[in-house]
Amino acid sequence: MMRGVAHWAVAVRKPSAEQLQEGERSPEEPALGEIEVRTFPLTSVLKRHRLLRLPIVRGVVALGESLVIGFRALEISANAQLPPEDDQEIPRGVWAGTVVFALAFAIVLFFLIPVGLTSLIKGQLGSSFLFWLVEGVVRTSIFLGYLLLLSRLRDLRRVFEYHGAEHKTISCFEAGLPLTPANAQRFSRLHPRCGTSFLLVVMIVAIFVFAPIGLPAWYWLVLTRILGVPLIAGISFELIKFAGRNRRRRWVRILMWPGLKLQLLTTREPDLPQLDVAIASLQAVLALEAPGELSAADLLGVEVVA
Repeated sequence: MMRGVAHWAVAVRKPSAEQLQEGERSPEEPALGEIEVRTFPLTSVLKRHRLLRLPIVRGVVALGESLVIGFRALEISANAQLPPEDDQEIPRGVWAGTVVFALAFAIVLFFLIPVGLTSLIKGQLGSSFLFWLVEGVVRTSIFLGYLLLLSRLRDLRRVFEYHGAEHKTISCFEAGLPLTPANAQRFSRLHPRCGTSFLLVVMIVAIFVFAPIGLPAWYWLVLTRILGVPLIAGISFELIKFAGRNRRRRWVRILMWPGLKLQLLTTREPDLPQLDVAIASLQAVLALEAPGELSAADLLGVEVVA
């Protein structure tokens, strides 16, 4: 999936006729059919409401829109694997339930469980400083352990390979080289604007956002962890945006280094057919965004992201 300034596109390699005849296949078996590309206009509410463009607020809105697009892309990808004669697509209600469950799961795992575990030893810690420090360490440890577990799941390997293909394709475009699988393969699978880096920033920002709250009753601790999620997301968005504009500065690169290395868990080296899919998606966006007018320099660091 590639997102531009005013459009986004998703490219999916469909299963071949032979694979469809064979029936259900393993998630590790690559699709061998043609590439299907779909493009959509990007109608952001940020363009229509000035108040939503305020710092921090715009981050919450942008991330919400990114979640919607991401799940829509997953829906298209899943439906593309169904046989052509099968008119039944995965119901929208199923996807809506998936989004709600995913958000609730993330809040429970990364915010409620850390504060709950730390509360068990609140009496032994004796100070609010130690409490939020231990909670932050627990939260970050759970996050890193979660990514490590995902990276070892064989069923997700191809997902991470396509993630790497997105990054390589974007880097090839930013370098001004022709978009070919061979050219894209030369670049790193790590990219500074990756969502994995953003999530690490969220974990760190949460430590400082919750620090002034101190040690109220347990129900206030739980409530602040839930209500504080949008604020944390908005601040993290502003920090990532600032880092993207200043990533050539040495101190910014040093601060971004842990997030880059974390992508080693969420990306894998793609093969040439996977790079073909990523290139098809980016080319579909560029055909609508910049029909011979915008260069990589115009779009670099703005909205074209993997």
